[in-house]
Amino acid sequence: MSIMKHQRHKGWNEIKTNDSWALFKIMSEFVYGYERMSEIGPCVSIFGSARTNPEHKYYKLATRVAEKIVEHGYGVITGGGPGIMEAGNKGAHLAGGTSVGLNIDLPFEQHDNPFIDKDKSLDFDYFFVRKVMFVKYSQGFVVMPGGFGTLDELFEAITLIQTNKIDKFPIILVGSEFWKGLFDWVKTTLLDNFKNISAGDIHLVQMADTEDDVIQILDEFYNQYNLSPNF
Repeated sequence: MSIMKHQRHKGWNEIKTNDSWALFKIMSEFVYGYERMSEIGPCVSIFGSARTNPEHKYYKLATRVAEKIVEHGYGVITGGGPGIMEAGNKGAHLAGGTSVGLNIDLPFEQHDNPFIDKDKSLDFDYFFVRKVMFVKYSQGFVVMPGGFGTLDELFEAITLIQTNKIDKFPIILVGSEFWKGLFDWVKTTLLDNFKNISAGDIHLVQMADTEDDVIQILDEFYNQYNLSPNF
């Protein structure tokens, strides 16, 4: 074997060894998340842009939505950072309810916001572990205007419900002016023109513009179903 081939072979073995050991860290994050989140009780997750400033109408709306959610007996889970996440935790804090932050270290934008309950701030290294915690322990997703991360959470939840990998729960898009164009495209392109989804898939999400709209959707859903983890 040439020196170059030997070095490549050695490097590949080192990668495989590191990957194997990483499994223990991944498992520890799952155990940590499950143990902490299972103690918290029914919550609704609020997603949205980390870049939304406190003077923006959607920051203020997210705060009111979170307050209303708490008043109706749920806690609030966010990604723990600034922007809409901060607004969600702020609303829960102002209403005296459970305020959870699932934090992850990201360049430029992620830092813990001050409205998370001190005993309910969880830190994760892996995006996929963190997303499992959102999906498993949320009784609903309230999705405010956001960027790629928000869209990632939204479409993963839709896909998991569509494919029956998890139980159905409410997915509520807040801000029809923001979301209408995207879901017009979903209806006309994915459904009507290309038949890449089924007609019933459109109804996996609902649109809302006020905090009262959000609560109405949650209440109507849980008048029919029990509160429980989603898988």
